[in-house]
Amino acid sequence: MAKNIAEQIVEMLENANVKRIYAVTGDSLNHLNIAVKKSSIKWIHVRHEEVGAYAAAAEAELDGLAVCAGSCGPGHVHLINGVYEAHRSHVPMLVIASTIPSDEMGMDYFQETNTIKLFDDCSYYNQMITRPEQVQRTVQTAIQHAISKKGVAVIGLPGDVSELDAEEGSTSTQIFKTNPVIRPSDTELKSLSTLINNSKKVTVYCGIGAAEARDEVIALSNLLKAPVGYSFRGKMAIQPNNPNEVGLTGLLGFPSAYHAMHEADLVILLGTDFPYQKFMPVKNKIVQIDESPERLGRRAKLELGLAGDVKETIKALLPLLQEKTDVHFLNEQLAFYDKVKENQLEYVKDFGKENAIQPEYVAHTLDKLAKHDAIFTVDTGMCCVWGARFITGTGERKMLGSFNHGSMANAMPMAIGAALAHPEKQVIAMCGDGGLSMLLGDMATIFQYKLPVKLIVFNNRTLGMVKLEMEVGGMPDNETDMINPDFAMVAHAMGYPGKNVHLPEDVESAIKECLDHNGPYLLNIFTNPNALALPPKIEFDQIMGMTKSMAQLMLGGKMDEVFETVKSNYKHIKGLL
Repeated sequence: MAKNIAEQIVEMLENANVKRIYAVTGDSLNHLNIAVKKSSIKWIHVRHEEVGAYAAAAEAELDGLAVCAGSCGPGHVHLINGVYEAHRSHVPMLVIASTIPSDEMGMDYFQETNTIKLFDDCSYYNQMITRPEQVQRTVQTAIQHAISKKGVAVIGLPGDVSELDAEEGSTSTQIFKTNPVIRPSDTELKSLSTLINNSKKVTVYCGIGAAEARDEVIALSNLLKAPVGYSFRGKMAIQPNNPNEVGLTGLLGFPSAYHAMHEADLVILLGTDFPYQKFMPVKNKIVQIDESPERLGRRAKLELGLAGDVKETIKALLPLLQEKTDVHFLNEQLAFYDKVKENQLEYVKDFGKENAIQPEYVAHTLDKLAKHDAIFTVDTGMCCVWGARFITGTGERKMLGSFNHGSMANAMPMAIGAALAHPEKQVIAMCGDGGLSMLLGDMATIFQYKLPVKLIVFNNRTLGMVKLEMEVGGMPDNETDMINPDFAMVAHAMGYPGKNVHLPEDVESAIKECLDHNGPYLLNIFTNPNALALPPKIEFDQIMGMTKSMAQLMLGGKMDEVFETVKSNYKHIKGLL
């Protein structure tokens, strides 16, 4: 019996080593669903397509390629946020967007959406299959785009087309996972080495593009006596066993990395597309090395911009460099970093109080008790801050989040993808109460597939980052409060244990119980709603904005909130000014 197009597509996905498709099935997807049922691929039935796209994005970042699907109309629109996340994080993901019958297109049919227009801004490849002879070429080309360009490829598939008889094509169906060696030319490397050799104080700053080059980065920093800073996405790879690391900079970072970059004569940016221009130095020389030359120079004024793989570039560069002997600049930055870390621990020592547990203490305790190779997912907002500052890279741990797209509600869905892709790993989702509330229904997916995900809810009963943004802008926070359900009871209703933690003295034992439990577990920790996450450099207008907002709160009769905010953060403010 001849196979249909849906079966042909699934067969090609099997050959590309796809293990799962995250989707909510629907009429236009049904033939694909049945084809998957007959195959080695597993259909993961999420409650919301956005969750499926986030889960696929996590799997893609960990393993190299993942697939999600959405049925016509609302299914496509539900996917879009997670699709943007994957594309902006540069992870290979295939989206199958099944759609209305082909003879109804353009007739304002029920649930009609234009997949080309809808996904055009968040994909490298975006095409519709309308004939059997297109299938093999389109699927092969889509996957090739996803893995080669590191982003999203979308295939539109009308429901009626998916049930047509398949036809064999004349072009390749094989997927080519190439691994070329890319580095600057010898002339460019000579120019770079001359610049480095003539600079007394050098700082290295690494992003996710340097993740495979930790040993080379350390060798470079040792040779140049250079401190090493890193972005949030670069942290897990660059921090471990790195004697010269000085932490992160940016909105979530430390003053030490900011200081090291601004005090250097030369800053070398390695594999980073760090978006926050205000944190970049402007008075020193900057070199940027990235495998994608279109990114060069769009974040800072460059002395030199070079295209190349970070690992291969450093390997070719090292023989051209003169070892520096003056360690004063490096030692000065490392000493400052030690002071910053000491200041951070002040929050760990101050546990907080009932229903106002310091989130820094929670994150530090979680870091201490989690496994050496745990996978962490973090919600956008305050959870990103606590993850950035208190979860330690070991060389084996991973941390996933919406670091480029910056969407709420990603931690729990990403944990689903991580747990399915790596059932042997401890998977910990650091959830905000706002983020978890947004996609609460897929807590049921965790139970349905018996995923041993640990949900740690930093329940501060507010949209914490938004509250901070309003206050530094000189506005009293408005409509940022959250009236939450009892998340522990919600977990019980979903089928697995949940526990509320109100007292700081119960935190460590509760986290240990959660992590030791054989199966999913939710820990709902009532954290301090007035804990702030101040950036490494405080601008004068931010100080004035905070002062203005505090004054407005006082005039509005909220003296208790003002007092608690100051009391909760005086150590942090003292350490930065």
